[in-house]
Amino acid sequence: MHLLLFNHYYNFTPLENKKAIKLIDKILEDLDKTGINTDTLIDDLKKLREYALEEQIPLVVKVLRFTYEHILENESFLIPVPDDEPVEDEEGTTSSIAGDEIKDPVESLKYLVSLTRSLSNKTNVIDLREYRDALMAY
Repeated sequence: MHLLLFNHYYNFTPLENKKAIKLIDKILEDLDKTGINTDTLIDDLKKLREYALEEQIPLVVKVLRFTYEHILENESFLIPVPDDEPVEDEEGTTSSIAGDEIKDPVESLKYLVSLTRSLSNKTNVIDLREYRDALMAY
């Protein structure tokens, strides 16, 4: 019940559109095959963002826009996967993303895209927020 209230209050529903799910699968498969190939990836992320707009999921809309803008600007995805445990920097601020741990841009991007599939999972929403914050700060 608590999770339903959380999802309703924050308007976090899973991307239920079958075309969106197929597109998520395609993006993940393409990332496995060709890595970060901006020729198709940017268009696919923009299309996925349109599905999120239709379903009124503002966090996903924003994260996807920041993601394709970041990729266009940097020709890669330079945001690491959020850590399980928060990291505190020298200034005492806490983040789940360790800035110097960019191990694999493709794996991080695959994780971000896969998060959009199931927003009923509270951890996925938290990680998407971490990505959003990291993309905004980059």
